[in-house]
Amino acid sequence: MKKWFMLMLVLLLAGCNSNGAGEEKTDEGQNKDKVTVMLDWYPNAVHSFLYVAEEKGYFDEEGVDVDIQFPADPTDPIKLAAAGKVTLGISYQPDVIMARTDQGVSVKAVGALVRSPLNRVMFLKNSPIRTPKDLEGKTVGFTGIPLNEAIVRTMMEKDKGNPEKVKMVDVGFELNSAVVTKKADAVVGAYINHEVPLLKHEGHETRNLDPTKYGVPNFYELVAVTSDQTWGKQEKDIKAFWRAAEKGFEFTEKHPDEALQILLSKQDEANFPLIEEVEKQSLDILLPKMKSEKGFGSQAKEPWEETAQWMKKAGLIKKEPKIDDMFINIAD
Repeated sequence: MKKWFMLMLVLLLAGCNSNGAGEEKTDEGQNKDKVTVMLDWYPNAVHSFLYVAEEKGYFDEEGVDVDIQFPADPTDPIKLAAAGKVTLGISYQPDVIMARTDQGVSVKAVGALVRSPLNRVMFLKNSPIRTPKDLEGKTVGFTGIPLNEAIVRTMMEKDKGNPEKVKMVDVGFELNSAVVTKKADAVVGAYINHEVPLLKHEGHETRNLDPTKYGVPNFYELVAVTSDQTWGKQEKDIKAFWRAAEKGFEFTEKHPDEALQILLSKQDEANFPLIEEVEKQSLDILLPKMKSEKGFGSQAKEPWEETAQWMKKAGLIKKEPKIDDMFINIAD
């Protein structure tokens, strides 16, 4: 009888403890502590700081449970963030401006991850191209994104060239093969930290033109975005996430080789296998572009104003942009 009584008591106490834990961890608590982040693409060097923060326990220290997800489509991060399906999405400053201005999507950037464009006009080293004007009479491959067409047009106009004399060809994501096979004389949309070192790894030397030297504003390449509603609900959690992310970046900056190894252990080998040599070069290029003396992720109004004005002049947006609604300076 005594054994039976003790067994019932243990079971009763266990049931009480279990119910108590469940009550403490309510749905509201889970939502408050959970931060879902959708990458702009599969894991690569630019995401090293996130995986370092995860591996080193920085997210745990800040009390946030972070779930890092990959997109099925390149537009997913901004769409799902705007819809509240993910807390944060990694996207592009021009995309935020387009979504907020012309599409009426209540999405905003909370932090800048890469502070200047990675996009380049790229061509083989032995090409006769020296400046944008030399693109006259040439074929330029691009990924079908209107932004890239606007970049080429602006660069040529700045260099006193005629953009109407350039043949733009949509090559999808086959930028490197378009250059190597000479399907295109040059491509735009090639990233200095990906396509350039990847072609070098494959034995193809290239040169490139920086759009910001030819009239294109120095916009933020990558930003972390959320919706107005999510910011209202999860501001505390997003700020906690950002503190941990900053620690991840600081560690990556001080220990890039170890950070790279952490990234390589997180890669999606089936869909996007990484080449260590390429990612090492990529990280070397990215770290200075991610650093800010005003705090990791800090944003200023000027790049938003300049980029929005350029986009309106280029016909990429039709309505008048409301700059203050587009970003938050999380470093404040």
